Amino acid sequence: MNRSIILGIVGDSAAGKTTLTKGIAQVLGPENVTLICTDDYHRYDRQQRAEIGITALHPDCNYLDIMQQHLSLLRTGQPILKPVYSHHTGTFEAPQYIKPNKFVIIEGLLGYSTRAARECYDIKVYLAPPEELRAAWKVKRDTLKRGYTEEQVRAELTKREADSEKFIRPQRQWSDIVVSFYPPDNQVDETNGHLNVRLVLRPTIPHPDFTQIISPTKGDERAAVRLGLGRDMGKPVDVLEVDGHATLEQVTKVEHIMCSDMPYLTNVCDRELNPELGKILGTTGEVLQSYPLALTQLIITYHILKATQIYQ
Repeated sequence: MNRSIILGIVGDSAAGKTTLTKGIAQVLGPENVTLICTDDYHRYDRQQRAEIGITALHPDCNYLDIMQQHLSLLRTGQPILKPVYSHHTGTFEAPQYIKPNKFVIIEGLLGYSTRAARECYDIKVYLAPPEELRAAWKVKRDTLKRGYTEEQVRAELTKREADSEKFIRPQRQWSDIVVSFYPPDNQVDETNGHLNVRLVLRPTIPHPDFTQIISPTKGDERAAVRLGLGRDMGKPVDVLEVDGHATLEQVTKVEHIMCSDMPYLTNVCDRELNPELGKILGTTGEVLQSYPLALTQLIITYHILKATQIYQ
């Protein structure tokens, strides 16, 4: 390849970026993937942000110019000296020398916030779970992994809301795929393995032709995998929905469409070779299998590998 293929995954704090990225990286091969978190480009540490009264979501709290410069270098296969921000301590650590692999995955809060940065990506994904679900995920993550109390996390969510509305959510318009996991109607407390997914597929990149296998809704029985037309931020889009109760057989039909379009994807769709696909931790730490998550990871992987055809 003449250059690295770059995938962007942008979303608010605890929107599911790392969970989505893990399966994609496993399919591509960890040795082929460079992972970058744009949180490392924070301008201020946690204590400084508190003193100044600024949130990590505000562009002025981040070195966006350095971030976009590094994206340009990575795109052309050049190494960078990346800053490192520790979420555990809230401080900065020694920078890391990073040489890009065949695939580079950039995840974070403000990855699409400048035009120069947006032009560096081959595929742009935006995560948009319902705010109630994202809040539940953030409480769980920050209390278990970052040492906060639930009251502190909810206070931080309230403090960040204005910046989320102004700076994070508008980036949705620049994405090729919008991913929204959401609970079934009768399971509003579901937060993990049985979530449905709604994928907004914009015409900015060529998606697989799913129309040949998607069954329409029949009577009162809703198909577990559905394709329809919709509008997102005022623009026409295709919408692919997969229910959490979808069976492996139903999901496999969709996967075969991608594999037949690109024969060398066969190994990608092999679940024995890719055990991390669709895996998520349950509320008590058990490992659950989510077919909507697995299919989402495969669709994004399809686009990454499709992009390699142009630059090989």
